[in-house]
Amino acid sequence: MVLVSAAREYVNRMLQDISGMKVLILDSQTVSIVSVVYSQSELLQKEVFLVELVDSISKSKESMSHLKAVYFLRPTLENIQHLRRQLANPRFGESHLFFSNMLKDTQIHILADSDEQEVVQQVQEYYADFVAIDPYHFTLNIPSNHMYMLPAVVDPPGLQQLCDRIVDGISAVFLALKRRPVIRYQRTSDVAKRIAQETSKLMYQQESGLFDFRRTEMSPLLLIVDRRDDPVTPLLNQWTYQAMVHELVGIHDNKVDLSSTGKLPKDQQEVVLSSEQDAFFKANMYENFGDIGMSIKRMVDDFQQVAKSNQNIQTIEDMAKFVDSYPEYRKMHGNVSKHVTLVTEMSKIVEERKLMLVSEREQDLACNGGQVAAFEAVTNLLSNESVSDIDRLRLVMLYALRYEKESPVQLMQLFNKLASRSPKYKTGLVQFLLKQAGVDKRTGDLYGNRDLLNIARNMARGLKGVENVYTQHQPLLFQTMESIIKGRLRDVDYPFVGNHFQQGRPQDVVIFVVGGTTYEESRSVALQNAINSGIRFILGGSVVLNSKRFLKDLEEAQRIAKSSTNVV
Repeated sequence: MVLVSAAREYVNRMLQDISGMKVLILDSQTVSIVSVVYSQSELLQKEVFLVELVDSISKSKESMSHLKAVYFLRPTLENIQHLRRQLANPRFGESHLFFSNMLKDTQIHILADSDEQEVVQQVQEYYADFVAIDPYHFTLNIPSNHMYMLPAVVDPPGLQQLCDRIVDGISAVFLALKRRPVIRYQRTSDVAKRIAQETSKLMYQQESGLFDFRRTEMSPLLLIVDRRDDPVTPLLNQWTYQAMVHELVGIHDNKVDLSSTGKLPKDQQEVVLSSEQDAFFKANMYENFGDIGMSIKRMVDDFQQVAKSNQNIQTIEDMAKFVDSYPEYRKMHGNVSKHVTLVTEMSKIVEERKLMLVSEREQDLACNGGQVAAFEAVTNLLSNESVSDIDRLRLVMLYALRYEKESPVQLMQLFNKLASRSPKYKTGLVQFLLKQAGVDKRTGDLYGNRDLLNIARNMARGLKGVENVYTQHQPLLFQTMESIIKGRLRDVDYPFVGNHFQQGRPQDVVIFVVGGTTYEESRSVALQNAINSGIRFILGGSVVLNSKRFLKDLEEAQRIAKSSTNVV
């Protein structure tokens, strides 16, 4: 509950002490921050009758002096300029200014100078500068996420903006938790080191007073890692409910856009998938696709029973009962149709793209050895007309990541075959991935074949067999969490920043993935927290990836890297 509760509490505090009719004014990022923790009906209960974007408010001249304006914005240069203009010609009776992070002194002066008509009642910092999509999973929705892949020599201004936004997001999480962490980072990643050092500088030097919570218990751990240490997880097809919806349809801020799936009623074209608002989803979000079908069938059966009892209305009392239970009945109806639609749509995609066939091979490439058999299987799938272009590309990438050193000749044959079968994929994308995330660049034991303990574990798993061939893969993050629990995270691979060291096990660990998290990883974190090992893990990232987004970032980074080397 930790992140969602913290963000909700901030929104509560903004709205509950301001009586009367209100307009809530947000920016493009705080819209996401509020929408994942607060529903529209809850906003109405707090007398919020209008929600507007700060840039569209600037364009309107209409006076609304009967409304009180509650602004919740990121403290960016752009937003301060919008506010300056709006305070010079106020449209609302009162203005209450809340910022999602630390304001600079100069920004406060600009606001004070602009408020000549004294409509501003308060200026507060409420540290909800992160999108709390699940209780233990947050994202920052950074559009220019591909910047983290660019080589240090390129160093575009966009990379500094990416680092600044991540430092802001991480510091807000710790201010919301009222803790100051000990910081570690992945040694092989320049961008992780840079973010770790800048975060440390902010927390221990520039704003040390703000982060000094005088807590006596063990400091939490902040571990900053790079997506490129595990490029396999975002390339795999997923078979658990939440991860699968994101992979095949797409989830953004806990909403799923179904408008392209055909003739759906208008109110079902965008549906909310939130573990906080949907009990069925909360109970089933980490379940396998096969089990979801059975759970939905049970839900449909329950609904039919309710519908049948509602048809049997014979007396005035029956009518009154039906009217009382109607909102609940409508909600149940909406929930049933939402989940049935989602599963039907995903089944259709699985069938069209032959994903069971493709996914079995992907899992083999990710989890099991055997280069000769893998080469033959991938070659066959590349020739299969039913396999889509994106699936062919992912298969070749997974093969290349696993066998880049073992079979360069066969790898070239696969590159050529991919180029002839799927010409839309630019030549060199797989090679660019290897340059970014190949074996020489990685810290962790991605395939469990470097470390003796991991080799033994894989052999034991092989002898025991797997319960489900489609979900046998475990992300590298799982091993990282295990190492932290056992106190085995090596200082040489994950150094500390500054002279802060940790004796004993931390109780809270925030793992931030530069380049983005996946729902498979957030499932690992939730299951780990459920075991109750004495450590609470929180996962954060610059975006939430599916394979489409990971490949898009890769293509964009390759394009920029190419053009900058041409310039040089």
